[in-house]
Amino acid sequence: AQLEESGGGLAQPGGSLTLSCAASGFTLGNYGLAWFRQAPGKEREGISCITNTDGSTYYVDSVKGRFTISGDNAKNTVYLQMNSLKPEDTAVYYCATDVSRPHTYCSGGYYALPTYEHDFMGQGTQVTVSS
Repeated sequence: AQLEESGGGLAQPGGSLTLSCAASGFTLGNYGLAWFRQAPGKEREGISCITNTDGSTYYVDSVKGRFTISGDNAKNTVYLQMNSLKPEDTAVYYCATDVSRPHTYCSGGYYALPTYEHDFMGQGTQVTVSS
């Protein structure tokens, strides 16, 4: 089982990108999935989470209103639509899940714990916001 991110790249300030997190080997719709980012010299930050069983979504304040997380169970994929991008959004973006907490991974805030050991995490995709 694994997760694979795609969709990163270079965007101008104010621009948009859509990241994808595709799962293989398990059904992502049965679990929660979170997006993280890590900028150079900074700690990894959990920025959004979706509980695919009921569609509940969660966002950190810095991306609320600009980013939208959504899932497509038919494609076994979760997306992160990023609008109004800022230079401070520059980071490597990762997706992760914990199949042992299908209903509380997001709602219980586990995904946001700095040292939490997620079951699966992708290799990351670079997002650079620059003019």
